[in-house]
Order: sequence, then C-alpha cells, then structure tokens
Amino acid sequence: PRGGGEHFPVPGGHRHLPQDYDGIYTGDLGAVGSELLYQCLGDNGIDLRPVHQDCGLLLYDRERQDVHGGASGCGCSASVLCGHLLRRMERGELRRILFCATGALMSPTSSRQGLAIPGVCHVLELVSQQ
Repeated sequence: PRGGGEHFPVPGGHRHLPQDYDGIYTGDLGAVGSELLYQCLGDNGIDLRPVHQDCGLLLYDRERQDVHGGASGCGCSASVLCGHLLRRMERGELRRILFCATGALMSPTSSRQGLAIPGVCHVLELVSQQ
C-alpha cells in the first residue's frame, strides 16, 4: 500500500525495516525483475537494494552464460537456500533472513491462449538461534 513508509509486514503480523535483515533473497527475478521490484517498492518508500539478492543472479554468470531473463525460480531458490544460506546461518554469518521463493505458474494452456503468466511468492522469515 502507498504511504507504507519503509516498514513492511512479514509473517506473523510483525513489521520490520529491510535493514533488520542480514539479507532478503528472491527466487529468480533476474536482473529485470529485481529492477522492477526496486521500482515498485521505491514508489512506496522502501529501499531494498542494500540487503536484497536474487538467487538466480547468485547462481548464474550473466557475462558468460546466455540466461536471458532467468531460470527456474524454484530450482534457484532451493539451490541457494540449501547449498549456501542455511550453512551460513549455521556458522553464525547470517542471523535473520527473509526468503522470498518467487516463481511463475506456468501453464501450456494459458500460454497458447496468450494469457499472462501469474507469479507466486512464498515468504519465510528464517532466524538463527545462535
């Protein structure tokens, strides 16, 4: 909602600032989707850039790989969370992260009919007890 300031709701009804997190991770918005995210949140007074990373951008080298607009949101999310972020949390390098597993609901029928592809995002706030 407009006028929300820099606070944004997270699961459980709490309100946090982006800088309350060691990182905010999206699944695979890619470079284009990340810029759109910054623009939409910026219009509402929220600057995510200092803490945001996109799992797809972390996995792929856009200079050397021809990935265009991205890859699999669920694949990128799972790979980065399980292969990187949880280990960093176990070592105490990350204490609190907001993990936003983004993806597209692909439907061959919708695509053939020229309909838009809906997106989905499951949000988890992960907090280390260490």
